[in-house]
Amino acid sequence: MTTPLPRHLRRLPGQNAIVTGASGAFGSATVAVLRHLGVNVVGIDRKPAPGVIGCDITDDEQVRQGVAEALDQLDGRLDLLIHYAGVGPAVDIGRAPDANVHQALEVNLLGTWRVTAAAMPALLQSRGRVVVTASLLSNLQLPFAGAYTVSKRALTAYADCLRAEYGSHVGVTTVYPGYVDTPIHDSSRATGVALDGLVPAERERDTVMAVVRAAGARRARRDVASTVIGTAGLHLFRHFPGTTEQIVSLQIGLLLSDGAFGDAEIARGLHTRHGGHTARPDAS
Repeated sequence: MTTPLPRHLRRLPGQNAIVTGASGAFGSATVAVLRHLGVNVVGIDRKPAPGVIGCDITDDEQVRQGVAEALDQLDGRLDLLIHYAGVGPAVDIGRAPDANVHQALEVNLLGTWRVTAAAMPALLQSRGRVVVTASLLSNLQLPFAGAYTVSKRALTAYADCLRAEYGSHVGVTTVYPGYVDTPIHDSSRATGVALDGLVPAERERDTVMAVVRAAGARRARRDVASTVIGTAGLHLFRHFPGTTEQIVSLQIGLLLSDGAFGDAEIARGLHTRHGGHTARPDAS
């Protein structure tokens, strides 16, 4: 006997979906869940794989060709467009924008914009849905995450504008994951400024299921966090930004006193601005 699907997932079987960043941790897991639920999924990613079309979403022509190929595989109908593609470089926000900053904007913001625009005629025809994966960091300012935060905050504005102009025919939901230990954080770790300990950790499955629920909801919700704590954090960051900044500043000071970020070159200025703390006097 087949177990019936929960009500919030019953609209998914038989739908057609495109998932960007489909070779990454979140994307590949979401593709697997959607296919298990009976969704016809084609992935798009810089790294091609079975069922995933190779496409650099920073390239206009590759996006046009990639989306066209995906739609062809889906017989021209598109019900869901789910965005995961993203990068998270570590940068010093006080320095001039470098290649890492440009890449963050190109992938996180403009890549999403390009793919959505290419898919919009199909989405309008089906009155489909766009699910944009932003981040709690779009409302929370942490050191060395400036390029990521700026690009993700801009992405949420893009989703809001898309909803305002196209919301009568296309649903738009923004999902806000917290800190999840995936390869997107490899750049920060390699630079010596990992964000571990600055924000509460969440599980990969929390984000994946939040996105799947957003895709399956009868009506598109505006904003969705991955967890109860994430929901509380989202409200705190948005409605009490001053309090949030004070908490983050205190947390950074404590971490620096405990020797956080070590001798990372990018963090030297931060150590100086926070009073030159390198380690607590009683630290062993």
